[in-house]
Amino acid sequence: MNSEPNTSSTPKSSPNLGLKDRNTFGFDASAELAYEITTPDQIPGVMQQIREQKLPWRVLGGGSNVILPKVLSGATLLMNIAGQEIIFSDAASSLIAVGSGVNWHNFVAWTLENEFPGLENLALIPGTVGAAPIQNIGAYGVEIGEYIHTVEAFDTQSQAFVTLSKEECRFAYRDSYFKQNPQRFIVTKVTFRIPKQWRPRVHFTDLAKQFSDKSDPSAEEIFLAVCKIRTHKLPDPKLIGNAGSFFQNPIVLSEQYENLLHQYPGLVSYPDATGKRKLAAGWLIDQCGFKGQRIGNVGVYENQALVLVNYGNGTAQDILSLAKCIQDKVKKEFGVSLEIEPNIL
Repeated sequence: MNSEPNTSSTPKSSPNLGLKDRNTFGFDASAELAYEITTPDQIPGVMQQIREQKLPWRVLGGGSNVILPKVLSGATLLMNIAGQEIIFSDAASSLIAVGSGVNWHNFVAWTLENEFPGLENLALIPGTVGAAPIQNIGAYGVEIGEYIHTVEAFDTQSQAFVTLSKEECRFAYRDSYFKQNPQRFIVTKVTFRIPKQWRPRVHFTDLAKQFSDKSDPSAEEIFLAVCKIRTHKLPDPKLIGNAGSFFQNPIVLSEQYENLLHQYPGLVSYPDATGKRKLAAGWLIDQCGFKGQRIGNVGVYENQALVLVNYGNGTAQDILSLAKCIQDKVKKEFGVSLEIEPNIL
């Protein structure tokens, strides 16, 4: 669907807007120009202004997967598109359309309250619904790409709204067509297909331990167990700034995995769909002695080595310097490269 810019619906910009409460690291950042986007029809006009003024720009949702500098120059689009509704339901599945600005965890809780199980393994992941398909968020054996039906977005290349099917999104581990084409698409709505036939998925180690004496937990019990596990492993961003898992679990060839396992019998890994092995980045970092370390205002969380934290007054440069130290040590010790998961803006 093509759409001419509707400048009459263009929101006013807010100059020098503070973003400390808009990023879970709690960095003291600000946006040179910020636009609050509450409806999709505001986007064409904003993008027209950005093109005319030749401004750098970016989209910011819940700020749970970003590393913000002191000042974001140019334009920042704050995605606050709300709303969720059941648009179709039959004996096999239900389609639920959700605005990109909806809080992800709140949406997962809503699905269970309305008897749409399936997303419970993804409870308590911070951020918004609009960010979910970009990163193809996943946890405890489930990836969001499995449940996405379509994604609606504004294509800045064609200057039109488009709808991408699940196949067109090209989901892979922590990857998607959106991530492969940064700044091309501004996600406005995600439609999920939730199958009516449900089965518990508790094969991942942490969840399996929670239900070692119960073979058929309910979706609600899995939801609560995931919340319990994540609360223990991850600090509350309101208390200690963080972006959750900071590094992706590296995927290695089977031969490298076998060599590492011979050297390190306690190596934690998981099978990957490609026939390779996915190593636990947190375990690698822990073995290098970083868990619980603090350097100035930043550090590695004491309960989970995969989480870097801002204890207060830390900056993006502080976090990235610590990350570089970790990457170098893991590479030297294990010959494995760690990729940073949050987006560096």
